[in-house]
Amino acid sequence: MENSSTSTVTTANAGVRYGLLAGIASAILSLVLYATNLEQSPVRWVSMLVLAGAIFLAQQFYKQNNSSFMSYGQGLGIGAMVGAISGLVSGVYTFVYTQFINPDFMATALNKARTDMEARGNLSDEQIEQGLQMSSKFMDGPFLYIGAILGTLFFAFLLALVISAFTKHKRPEFE
Repeated sequence: MENSSTSTVTTANAGVRYGLLAGIASAILSLVLYATNLEQSPVRWVSMLVLAGAIFLAQQFYKQNNSSFMSYGQGLGIGAMVGAISGLVSGVYTFVYTQFINPDFMATALNKARTDMEARGNLSDEQIEQGLQMSSKFMDGPFLYIGAILGTLFFAFLLALVISAFTKHKRPEFE
C-alpha cells in the first residue's frame, strides 16, 4: 500500500533555504572578523561550524516534513545544496567586499603574506617575489570568487558525509 501523503519539501528546498541562511551568516561573520582584525585568527573556523549547523538543520527540516525519513543519499544531496548556495552567497559577498567595501583587500593580503614570508627567514627575495606573483594570480579575477564557491561546496560535502551518517533514517522497505 502506497503512502498517499505528498510532501512539498524536497531536498533542494531544504538545501536552498538553509544554504541562504548559512551564506548570510558566514558573510556577517566575515565582516565582523575583518572589522575586528581577527580574519587570520582561529575564530575564522567558526564559519565551518555555521556550515555544519546549517546542514544539520536542513536535514532535520527535511525529515520533519517527510515523515521523519531521509536516506543517506538525500542527506548528501541536502548538504551539497547547502554548500553550493552558501558558496554562491559567499562568492557574491567576496566580490562585493573586495570591489566596493575594501578595495585595498588584495594589496593588504599580499603585504601580509610578504611580511610572513620574510619573518620565516628561510626564503630568498626572489622566492618571495615568485610566491607573491603566484598568489596574486589566484587572488584576482574570477579565481577568488570561483574558489569561494568550490571551497564551500567541497567542505560542505565533507561535512555532509559525516552528518548524514548520523541523521539518516531510511523508510522501511515493506511499509
